[in-house]
Amino acid sequence: MIRLGLLIPSSNTTMEPEFYRMLPKEFTVHAARLKLKSVTVKGLAEMERKIEEEASKLADTDVSVIGYGCTSGSLFKGLGHDLEIEQRIENASGKPAVAAAGAVIKALKSLKIKKIAVATPYIDEINRLERQFLALNGFEIIDFKGLGLSSNLQIGRVNRKTLLKLVLGLNYKEADGIFISCTNLPTIDVIEELEAKTKKPVISSNTATLWAMLKKIGVSIRIRGYGTLLRRM
Repeated sequence: MIRLGLLIPSSNTTMEPEFYRMLPKEFTVHAARLKLKSVTVKGLAEMERKIEEEASKLADTDVSVIGYGCTSGSLFKGLGHDLEIEQRIENASGKPAVAAAGAVIKALKSLKIKKIAVATPYIDEINRLERQFLALNGFEIIDFKGLGLSSNLQIGRVNRKTLLKLVLGLNYKEADGIFISCTNLPTIDVIEELEAKTKKPVISSNTATLWAMLKKIGVSIRIRGYGTLLRRM
């Protein structure tokens, strides 16, 4: 049995069930929660104050790796924020760590994606910071669209039709791939459909974070049904 640990926003309703659906039965997922209701810079800054406390508790379950399951929460301070988050978790828990934003960067690079089209559920305040973070990490952004949501519960309730409309509305023709941001945005039911329709690799925050966590602990399994990234483990 391999145990994966997640540090997620208290209002995240998506990441745990998506991980369980994607993983084989020999894996278990164990989550600790950090207080967050609104995805704003203020809310994200307040949330990360408890990282050490919750990471230390999570380590008591003897997880193999801890994922910081918040994309915007691991990039809003700019270049290197993801690495800072990982170091804080590792220092507090003694476990290897992966931050969602950093996982996305590694996943995109593993697929040799340089030009990206990005879809998010976020408000403009967060979208500006995410665009900047991706650009500073060396990506050319072909298009970037958000839903304008700050309530994390609302983000978790975005339906399939809305998500498909958002992503297919991107100008993705000149992009090498598509990134759907946010660990609370339900994505795994549409990734294969989107790849078929766009003829582009599509990664989400959750597929990238799972991929990076497994890579971190040297577990190589191919997971089918959720996009190119996980099929190429």
